[in-house]
Amino acid sequence: MAFVEFKDVCKTYHMGSVEVRAVDRMNFTIERGELVVIVGPSGAGKTTVLNMLGGMDSATSGTIMLDGREVSGLSERELTLYRRHDIGFVFQFYNLVQNLTALENVELASQICLDPLPADEVLRQVGLGHRMDNFPAQLSGGEQQRVAIARALAKNPKLLLCDEPTGALDYKTGKQILKLLQDTCRETGHTVAIVTHNSAFTQIADRVIEVREGKASRIVLNEAPQDAMLVEW
Repeated sequence: MAFVEFKDVCKTYHMGSVEVRAVDRMNFTIERGELVVIVGPSGAGKTTVLNMLGGMDSATSGTIMLDGREVSGLSERELTLYRRHDIGFVFQFYNLVQNLTALENVELASQICLDPLPADEVLRQVGLGHRMDNFPAQLSGGEQQRVAIARALAKNPKLLLCDEPTGALDYKTGKQILKLLQDTCRETGHTVAIVTHNSAFTQIADRVIEVREGKASRIVLNEAPQDAMLVEW
């Protein structure tokens, strides 16, 4: 069995009398330890996929599996624990607590999960060993995103979900964050999924899932992923 499996997943929204199918019988798998890029234009359904994978939204029909567990069948309480223990989230905006230091921001996340990693060690891994006592306002955008990644990794999640993680960063810093995510996947064995509209990011992925009109229109396995620092866009 694959580590992540979407099987005939549909997500339907009702806007008055109009039915909108954001995800339409989608099928794909992800193997443990892969760096996956889920790519598609705005409105294609990729963020809905991320929300369902992360337990923030539920499927209308179909089956979602993570590590042998049926996520699509969980109760609201079970979904809360699933988000807390199994999923790490990295968003376009960093969502750091402004009156806490970098170290305290990471410790905050590690306090709510079952098997956390030491906050100081994770900050060193993302290159911020010298910035632990700084507040978010004292950090650059790239450094704040590194804290957000460290916060997600400190939970020791089964799956790290990244929604446009370079969207608020300049080109050079964005490359550094992509490289960090790539290295994290390679060195720690975490399974990482990046959701983006930027097709250039597909060059660094082990698996590319192209999403169009609510379907996985194309899935590509990349035998020789490019180093993130060499990617141009």
